[in-house]
Amino acid sequence: MAATKLITLMKKCSTVKQAKQIHSHILINGFTFLQPLLMHHILLWDVTNHRTMANYAFLMLHHLHIPDFFSWGCVIRFFSQKGLFTEAVFLYVQMHRMSLCPSSHAVSSALKSRARIQDMLVGVSIHGQVRVLGFNTCVYVQTALLDLYSKIGDMGTARKLFNEMAKKSVVSWNSLLSGYVKAGNLDKAQDLFDGIPRKDACTLFRRMPERNLASWNAMIAGFIDCGSLVSAREFFYAMPRRNCVSWITMIAGYSKGGDVDSARMLFDQMDRKDLLSYNAMIAYKMTLASVISACSQLGDLEHWCWIESHINDFGIVLDDHLATALIDLYAKCGSIDKAYELLFPSMRKRDSASDAIKLFEQMLAECIGPNLVTYTGLLTAYNHAGLVEKGYQCFNSMKDYGLVPSIDHYGIMVDLLGRAGYLDEAYKLIINMPMHQNAGVWRALLLACRLHNNVELGEIAVQHCIKLGSDTTGNCSLLSGIYATVEKWDDAKKLRMGMEGKEITGCSWTSNLATP
Repeated sequence: MAATKLITLMKKCSTVKQAKQIHSHILINGFTFLQPLLMHHILLWDVTNHRTMANYAFLMLHHLHIPDFFSWGCVIRFFSQKGLFTEAVFLYVQMHRMSLCPSSHAVSSALKSRARIQDMLVGVSIHGQVRVLGFNTCVYVQTALLDLYSKIGDMGTARKLFNEMAKKSVVSWNSLLSGYVKAGNLDKAQDLFDGIPRKDACTLFRRMPERNLASWNAMIAGFIDCGSLVSAREFFYAMPRRNCVSWITMIAGYSKGGDVDSARMLFDQMDRKDLLSYNAMIAYKMTLASVISACSQLGDLEHWCWIESHINDFGIVLDDHLATALIDLYAKCGSIDKAYELLFPSMRKRDSASDAIKLFEQMLAECIGPNLVTYTGLLTAYNHAGLVEKGYQCFNSMKDYGLVPSIDHYGIMVDLLGRAGYLDEAYKLIINMPMHQNAGVWRALLLACRLHNNVELGEIAVQHCIKLGSDTTGNCSLLSGIYATVEKWDDAKKLRMGMEGKEITGCSWTSNLATP
């Protein structure tokens, strides 16, 4: 059975039984790349028996041919939304142990689940990861953290988080307000309420004798800016009539918030009777570009297929803005061939690593200066191809374009050198880094030490990983594996005893969590 036919059947199936039949065909025919697509599809169903669906999703997740962070994040979010809070956190812990970097949605879902069951230990553990993962400025993660501390009664930490937030959503204000009320601190609750912005704007809007389209659109845009999609949606559907700006603002709000399904649904509802006019078509393409951008941020394969068919069905001519958005979508979904075909229609299928290198050379030939993102892709290509010398030359050439390598570029170089067996060079590169070292570069060295069974550098890497707050259990397990391979049984035993004595496993994550 062809892959395209299976995709068609996926869209039509509506029961777990049908999904299992399709799943069996996927496995029999070796189309394992369709497993994530099937799983994403069934998680969108509105079913009454959430437990059956959760169990099946759990099994599918653990049998993916290539585990990916997006699939894990989707299942964690599904569990959290359906009230399976303990299971959601258990999956998040497993995801962490598999070294899959969680998305902001996975982190916020895990935090929301922790808040519901009020487990302070694991919640604080996740909080410790937020800065390491770079989500300390993400409004959704910050709000979930704030809600967690408010629910467990730690109002000092909750207020500190609130004060550190660059952008405060309505949910943020409400979470802190509810925490103060629950704690009986009514004076602080009153002071906080008096400082809430936009409530006066809402009151003024409701008292307006005549509300026009501009005022409605301004309120929707205001709610979106402060992160309150729920209020924006309520205002949108309460509008007596809507114009193109109304639709674009709301769809862009959904896209910005990562709610691709709502963006797509609203996009399908748009009135297209005026789309033949030039100005309306420009606005329409802007809206479509917003939806594509949201899909690319999530790496969403299912919506990618929908966007392709939509563009073909309506005969939409790609302008530079739409084409760039599609190239970004294809690249982030892993379809490098499609991205390349769109960028260079006359070229045939090629090797990905050599393609990246040739594309870089073509950029320079056309006098297009590279940036830090360009070098991230290029160094990754050299890493995948195992081209150590060329990778080093590329890394050193960054200064020729006035670019300063970031921690990510150093991490890729450490991985490249380490995989090739140049462990001493990788270690020296870390030591001579001009910026503060993070756990990521040391873990890259540790993984290389495990690959080549280098005890001395492995021990150094583990010490730095633990010092920087990386997963203690996982790092110690890697070092234990090195000891076992080189038959240093006493050291392996001492390491295990030390872990048990310090209760590293229990403190870290999941000793008290039940497997779903």
